[in-house]
Amino acid sequence: MSRRGFLGRSALAGLGALGGGALLEACAPALAGSGTVPLPRHNNPVTWRLFKDNPPIKSGLAPETGATLQIYNWVAYVNQACLNNFAKKYNCKVQLTTFNTMNEAISKLRSGLSYDVFMGVTVDVLGQLIESKLVQPLNHSYIPNITQTWPDFTNPFYDQRWRYTVPYTIYTTGISWRKDLVPENPYTMRNPWEMLWQPKYKGKVAILDDYRESISLGLMKNGIYNLNTTDRNQIALSRRSLQDLSDLVNVRIDNNDYTEVPAGQTWIHHSWSGDMASSQYYMPKGTPVEVIGYWFPRDGKGPVANDTNTVLRSAANPVLAHLFLNYLEDLPNVLENISFNGYMQPLNEVTPQRLVKEKLLPKSLISTAVLPSDFRRGVAELQLPVDADALWQQAWLVASNGL
Repeated sequence: MSRRGFLGRSALAGLGALGGGALLEACAPALAGSGTVPLPRHNNPVTWRLFKDNPPIKSGLAPETGATLQIYNWVAYVNQACLNNFAKKYNCKVQLTTFNTMNEAISKLRSGLSYDVFMGVTVDVLGQLIESKLVQPLNHSYIPNITQTWPDFTNPFYDQRWRYTVPYTIYTTGISWRKDLVPENPYTMRNPWEMLWQPKYKGKVAILDDYRESISLGLMKNGIYNLNTTDRNQIALSRRSLQDLSDLVNVRIDNNDYTEVPAGQTWIHHSWSGDMASSQYYMPKGTPVEVIGYWFPRDGKGPVANDTNTVLRSAANPVLAHLFLNYLEDLPNVLENISFNGYMQPLNEVTPQRLVKEKLLPKSLISTAVLPSDFRRGVAELQLPVDADALWQQAWLVASNGL
């Protein structure tokens, strides 16, 4: 199962049972966080405040001894070999606990579950975690490997001065397709996001099971690139477009792009770049990986996102936790991690050419690699105001129930 294999539907299933829009809107504060939390944007960067009762750890402390580092992470989102090697280097044990959705993870942390490292934290929930004091500010003296990352991440717009986060993975959302089965080339189309809306591919089209990604797809199909829109009419337009998609092609909703496209089960799939980078490992015998295509706009005008790693305030081993964050910013460990989960990490030395040279990425899928310019120019799906988040969730609940 890919890192994003459980997103979306499981988070919404319970809401559907509650009876639709009114109750969904009532639940929105729990999903989106307090309306007083700042909303980071490229044009509105946020420096999160520090709290007297939640200070960073002191410098110069020795790693905890006889410790078991507790890591909380998405399913299948870190290479076990990296955990084993860290344990060997620091003479400790490492225990991994996994979760399926970000809402689930935050809910369990609020209920009192305690870990050292919280991995894969999405940018749209940072405000909730920081203002709730679930994560602690970082002591940068333990994380010198931050210098290996793209300069953007030493002062990212969503966490100025990287007070609480270090970058983990970075990825784009685009379209994958079987070149031998689909004659169209999205790179030559006027609006490639429309590629899925073709009746001749009925039964062979799928979209991602994620409310932000799929509503965003409907927006971009209509030429709307504000993927944090609060406009009811635009959100409704996207919903109707997804319903039209169902009528046209009997579209499927799943996150199995990395297996279905190689198998030829799906010919066109709304996809994450990291999943498609891994598709090389799922090709049927005798089928060359070159038949797989992945499109992301050359001008960067498409969804770009990154996940982050944090140290929890409840950490029993905060020094080891900091050292682990540092460990996963070091090139050899990053390459080893990418070899497992396929998701690129934004290090200066992790270039598309390097990934091909290391045989971590076939040359035909070099478009799945993310460039610093993509991060700067791409369209981010960020934290929404509470009422707008309810509109997005409601639109997806209506659309997905009919798909």
